[in-house]
Amino acid sequence: MPSDDKTTVAKTKTSLSLPAPRRPTVALAVTGSVAAYKAAEIARLLVKAGVRVIPLMTRSAESFLGAATLSGLTGEPVHRTMWDAPGELHVSLAREIDALLIAPATADVLARLAAGRADCLVTALALVCDKPLLVAPAMHPSMWAHPATRRNVATLTADGRVEWLGPVDGQVASGDEGMGRLLEPALIADAALFALTPRDLSGLRVVVTAGPTVEDLDPVRFLSNRSSGQMGFAVARRAAARGAEVTLISGPVHLPTPPRVRRVDVRSAIAMRGALWQALGPDLSLADALVMSAAVSDHRPATPHATKQKKRPGAPTPPIELTDNPDLLAEIGHARAARRPVLVGFAVETDDDDALLAYARGKLASKRVDLVVANHASDSFGKGDNRAFFVSAEGHDAQGTLTKDELADRVLDRARALWARGA
Repeated sequence: MPSDDKTTVAKTKTSLSLPAPRRPTVALAVTGSVAAYKAAEIARLLVKAGVRVIPLMTRSAESFLGAATLSGLTGEPVHRTMWDAPGELHVSLAREIDALLIAPATADVLARLAAGRADCLVTALALVCDKPLLVAPAMHPSMWAHPATRRNVATLTADGRVEWLGPVDGQVASGDEGMGRLLEPALIADAALFALTPRDLSGLRVVVTAGPTVEDLDPVRFLSNRSSGQMGFAVARRAAARGAEVTLISGPVHLPTPPRVRRVDVRSAIAMRGALWQALGPDLSLADALVMSAAVSDHRPATPHATKQKKRPGAPTPPIELTDNPDLLAEIGHARAARRPVLVGFAVETDDDDALLAYARGKLASKRVDLVVANHASDSFGKGDNRAFFVSAEGHDAQGTLTKDELADRVLDRARALWARGA
């Protein structure tokens, strides 16, 4: 018996697991607009960002978008009426969600929201819910401009319950142009993510560098590297979402500017240096943290040519004379009299982990920074995720493979902790 008891206990222990961390939850309510099909993309973007999406559809919405589509994208059943579940579904949903997003919102649903009606699941949920209410209108421009709609919008605005997402000026389904087009799904999803994100970086000023620098040989050719800028843009995006005031200094990349981020575009290392000092101030007092994720070229041509240098048949190719670029992070690290701003550098190498960590430790000391994010070029350049180590005066710890947004949040968490304790 004793041995059997032990076996039973052992089996019980191995079968136990910790509950999964709760995901932020949004109720996505789709109403009967032609733009309803775009709700599928909104749902996809939110799920990709780690949000649990509970889909709701009005009866007329199903004329434009199949419920199976939303259910398949979200992994959740679609709720249509207040009688889809036992009890008071609108009340239980209000307790479960962190935000209610109505996208698209028709003129009819705006009128019912303004009147305080609760004659369908969407309006009943809006009436009982005390969480952020995000509304993305979509309708013909004449309907948006109608005095009745303007009164309803004014009433909802005066109530202070609605955050308006659009509409925008553009072509609508009929082919007509004007104000009434649904805001782009990516911007709607970003606004929802912003509403879900704690503002734990409010009041902090963060400067981020991103992308490659480009050093011109002549008007046609240049020296550069493979950096896509994705990591730096992720840091800027997440910092802004968490409430920081963000300046993003970027080399040439094909990435959209993250919302609520001030962007400065540069080309060369010298131009990035000027933008950095302007953002930080001559005494470095204009920023609380600098995240230096840009891949700054180590060298530049000593004498750039004003015209294209052509191949000369029969003549040897002339050598390219290079000169060193300034070490921007080391320059700032050595200029820092106190422990402000917090300095975060990146180290990208092609050696094994031991060599990478040794290089990162050397960079930590020589550049006088607080944290080095070390990763391999093969794990980071041009990819949606990253495998990295954090190297600081206390040692190093592996972060594993994370999406760039997840790694960005961990970098910001560490920078915030260093700032709070005075680095």
